[in-house]
Amino acid sequence: MIVCTLGDLTLDVLVRFSGPVAVDGDTPAEITLSAGGQAANVAAWASALGATARYVGKRGADDVGRLVSARLEAAGVEVLGPKAGRTAVICSLVSPEGERSMGADRGTAVDIRPDELEPAWLDDCDHLFLSGYALLREPARSAAFRAAELARGNGAAVSVDLSTWSAIRDAGVTEFRAALAALAPDVVFANEDEERTVGGMLPDVTWILKRGSAGVWFDGDERAAAPAARVVDTTGAGDALAAGWIVGGPDLALESAARCVAQLGSMP
Repeated sequence: MIVCTLGDLTLDVLVRFSGPVAVDGDTPAEITLSAGGQAANVAAWASALGATARYVGKRGADDVGRLVSARLEAAGVEVLGPKAGRTAVICSLVSPEGERSMGADRGTAVDIRPDELEPAWLDDCDHLFLSGYALLREPARSAAFRAAELARGNGAAVSVDLSTWSAIRDAGVTEFRAALAALAPDVVFANEDEERTVGGMLPDVTWILKRGSAGVWFDGDERAAAPAARVVDTTGAGDALAAGWIVGGPDLALESAARCVAQLGSMP
């Protein structure tokens, strides 16, 4: 199976606090650097689960871009796309309970244009995963539509993860929902806040609702979350779930998410 993804490849700075943050003081924390970004994460998990994975996106022509590209390639993913400007950086602040908040500097990722996509990158693609961040604004939105057109020309299914309720709100809910409807994906991944923000489910689309510890709603099939040995970090759990569903369906999706939350970091 060939899984292609389009979206961000980022440097993830993960800060896991040992306890409550001491305002204006020091708080012991475990801090790591890794490659991340939703589309990159899904590609890495798809590769780890046995698929052939290709990542497509725009990254900086800088040391950070070289570092994260090498990390993604080491995960077995073919890394494709133009290089210019500054690579995206995400800072994830993780509480002792595993919940996270993110600060995002998306760099050049938002500037990918449809004319920068090579048709060969989508050759033989069985499934194209699009990060919802790519639908927030132009020119990345048109690049996502072009990628979907190329993938569907090869008979691929297309999925979208809504990614972020707050950025959808800030970009304009009506415009985002219209773009999503025009794209007409086969599958939409979303958490409950994202689904509410876009105004409910689109018809004739398979919806997969991520509900955290309450489990997952697979287009009408309620499933409990797979048990994890412990919750270390929830960053990337939804990406692991999406990759698992694409490669092997609900059971593999739940197993992959449980595997992800038991580790620090968003990639396998």
